[in-house]
Amino acid sequence: MTDTAGRLLSLLSLLQLPREWPGSELARRLEVSPRTIRRDVDRLRELGYPVEASMGAEGGYRLVAGAAMPPLLLDDEEAVAIAVGLRTAARQTVAGIEEASVRALAKLEQVLPARLRRRVGALGAATLPVVLGADGVTVDPGHLTVLASAIANRERLRFRYAAADGAESGRHVEPLHLVPSGRRWYLVAFDPDRDDWRFFRVDRMTSPAPTGARFAPRALPSDDPAAYLAEHMLSRAPTYRLVATVHLPAGDVRARFPGVAVEVVDERTCVIRDLTDTVEYLAFHLVQLGGEFQVHEPPELVRHLRELRDRIGRAVSSG
Repeated sequence: MTDTAGRLLSLLSLLQLPREWPGSELARRLEVSPRTIRRDVDRLRELGYPVEASMGAEGGYRLVAGAAMPPLLLDDEEAVAIAVGLRTAARQTVAGIEEASVRALAKLEQVLPARLRRRVGALGAATLPVVLGADGVTVDPGHLTVLASAIANRERLRFRYAAADGAESGRHVEPLHLVPSGRRWYLVAFDPDRDDWRFFRVDRMTSPAPTGARFAPRALPSDDPAAYLAEHMLSRAPTYRLVATVHLPAGDVRARFPGVAVEVVDERTCVIRDLTDTVEYLAFHLVQLGGEFQVHEPPELVRHLRELRDRIGRAVSSG
């Protein structure tokens, strides 16, 4: 890499990850000599970036919080505004925004001076204390940044975890991805004690903390962590067999559900049998047909549809 300005930006981008970088690794990544890395670090320091170096075989470089924000980036008010804005964005449901916001927040808080971190924390406590989950549970944004930092650092985590039945256990894992799903956050991690991949709801974690021990990331069984999580959740969800009368021609219904038994009642009515799925997807399939229907089985789907009806009714009446 011969472009000095571009190389400095690449070096700064690496140093903004909350970890310590050996000079040899930085040299390898940027395809330059260790001597060039030392000169570039000096240039960043001259520009006001607080790059700290530690000596010894395990030594390296890292960007630390200074007495002031580095020049040419953000002033104090902008830094606070962006940090609070990122906490807000982490609460949204726009695809991809939540995870990116947490990564950016982890980088920003890594270099915020102590006085600004206190301001962000105070403002967050007053206005944005939690991330609200789908069922009213809450997630501490601080937990999200701890997890994001551990993932970036490839550092093992310890935390207490409450299972769905309330049983608590201590966990020691290798974190790989944070995945937002709906209004919940999940940590995808390898659990060496169980020799398998695990998914942890962040709102059920207590006191997550990095251990300082590094690990080499393992290959996830899927290239898409979000799809892997969805597949895992679907495999654990109970499924039910649908029997429903639908007021549509049987041919139209068969076209939507090839291979599913559809009995003709008359020209405009048929009965669906043997369609199996979760109650959520069964409800979705029926509504997507665009016709009137009556559910005969399972009773769990009837209850689910009634809950949806009531929820929609409340939404309409409050609009």
